[in-house]
Amino acid sequence: MVWAAAGPSPVRAMEDDQVTTFVEVEQLEYRIKDGKESLSWDAQAWVGGDYHKLWFKTEGEAPVGERLEEAEFQALYSRLVSDFFDLQVGLRQDFKPEPERTFAVVGLHGLARYFVETDLAAFVSHEGEVSFRAKGEIDLRLTQRLVLQPMAEVNLAVQSVAERHVGSGVNDVELGLRLRYEIAREFAPYIGVNWERKLGETADLTRAEGERVDSFAVVAGLRFWF
Repeated sequence: MVWAAAGPSPVRAMEDDQVTTFVEVEQLEYRIKDGKESLSWDAQAWVGGDYHKLWFKTEGEAPVGERLEEAEFQALYSRLVSDFFDLQVGLRQDFKPEPERTFAVVGLHGLARYFVETDLAAFVSHEGEVSFRAKGEIDLRLTQRLVLQPMAEVNLAVQSVAERHVGSGVNDVELGLRLRYEIAREFAPYIGVNWERKLGETADLTRAEGERVDSFAVVAGLRFWF
């Protein structure tokens, strides 16, 4: 478009001045995995306009009655770079597993082909460790209220970090399938299944600790936004 080369139109600029907020808890769920119970979450929020946003993301898991097993928080500046994608830069803090790590983040977030919500990110820790993450999910509407959501996530690392049980190469893959019932668009309980598998050198490090390299979970939870 010709106007895009010259910058945003006055109308678009005025719209971007309108600061709005959005909070989405994508997953707040109870899991039964390998005979053990846990609680997990995956949430995001942003504040800003069409072009510029402050974006926050968090995810983690805690076995029932025990301490946190995984906990991560990201704070990002997000800039619209195309009709469907934002460029995001900022920081990520891993509180668990130990030792803690702080990362610089560069990524893309948006809608890929066929309306697949996509999150691609590169991370560099304060120790110089480089890793990558790719995540995608899609909503398949079965009826006006029933929505089936497949998801997939892959993590990769350039270096081995033995104290965090991370090997070089592809670390792990996660696949999930959740069926939700939208009582309202903003509120939906769901049930589903989730499968995780550690790969390559990461799997070897996990076996050396006497732990399993794969897990299958039955899940039930809530998804809501406001």
